[in-house]
Amino acid sequence: MNKHHNFKNFLTPIILILIITLASINFNQIKPFNSIITSLQFKNSSLNEKNNNKNNILMDYIPTSTKASKNKDIKLYVGGFPIGIRMNTEGVLVVGFSDIEIKDTRLESPGRKAGIEIGDTIIKIDGKRVLNSKELQKVVNECKSDNLTVEIKRDDKTIERNIKTILSSVDNSKKIGLWVRDSTAGVGTLTFYDKESNIYGALGHPITDADTNSVLKVRNGEVLDSSIIGVKKGAKGAPGELKGIFINENDRRGNIDANTYAGIYGKLDPDNKFKFSSQPMQIMERKQVKEGKAKILTTIDENGPRLYDAEIIKVYNQDSPDTKSMVIKVTDKRLLDKTGGIVQGMSGSPIIQDDKLVGAVTHVLVNRADVGYGIYIEWMLEEAHIIN
Repeated sequence: MNKHHNFKNFLTPIILILIITLASINFNQIKPFNSIITSLQFKNSSLNEKNNNKNNILMDYIPTSTKASKNKDIKLYVGGFPIGIRMNTEGVLVVGFSDIEIKDTRLESPGRKAGIEIGDTIIKIDGKRVLNSKELQKVVNECKSDNLTVEIKRDDKTIERNIKTILSSVDNSKKIGLWVRDSTAGVGTLTFYDKESNIYGALGHPITDADTNSVLKVRNGEVLDSSIIGVKKGAKGAPGELKGIFINENDRRGNIDANTYAGIYGKLDPDNKFKFSSQPMQIMERKQVKEGKAKILTTIDENGPRLYDAEIIKVYNQDSPDTKSMVIKVTDKRLLDKTGGIVQGMSGSPIIQDDKLVGAVTHVLVNRADVGYGIYIEWMLEEAHIIN
């Protein structure tokens, strides 16, 4: 959640993935996410704005051999179970500024003075590639000159800025006055898996930075096995959340190649050990999705994925991608009693109608925990390059 809109306005869009955003983390000491989780807000400026009004809440090429002549012929294994997500960013993301202490005075952040902006990604300093926050500090301190040429990415454009370092009196090291982030981790829900190509899709929306709202660019990442250990029930004005943990942070089940508007994508290891349904499920083309009864496949406890009754109460006729393709309402008393409806951590949960995969849960309404949004499965398959 953007820190300036942290549940203060119940009509503010929120994301349904549980995420930790840290510069570095010791995963051997990771705690249940309910105590340290940060909700991430979705940046939708690149999407069709038709459905992006403020009365709702919202919870980045992968080659494939699976090319179907007709979308309706595609069959996929559905997920509905939690996955651990661990991702390193391309470069380091600027999330804040810091003044530099010199004896009894404080000087303005050199980075800010040089024109660096929050949301910029630092790629190189004096021609040296920067992969993480530790490398950034090392490169700054080892530069012979106090004037640094910094290459950054801003809105998909590469630009340069010149920063003059300051020697801090606190620790006698060079500073450029920037707070940065280089990784993120959390728990979400896997939507589908194509066994022929090993490609998977999850979340249905992008992972964004909690402070800058920027879509994080992937350098590399992994998916891990995870487990739901508890639920915070949602209520009006207070969205609930699933509480998840990584079962074994050393047991990689696949990679993350892309973080897009429609979720994360990559390939699972052939021996990934995830428990999918015994038979693949046919997809439903978006033009065939209709208002009426549906099911949500999701995991809310240690018993694994279960089908819950829901209703599609509105479908949008979309010719261009959007994460809000349909409005869904939870009607299953079991899910309502346990979670209050749709909660954070359920993003990516498959939506099924007439025994076909139609999409995935992406949003929840803050003032209506039983109502949310879903994305058409076709938009996710386009991002996975499974369909054209």
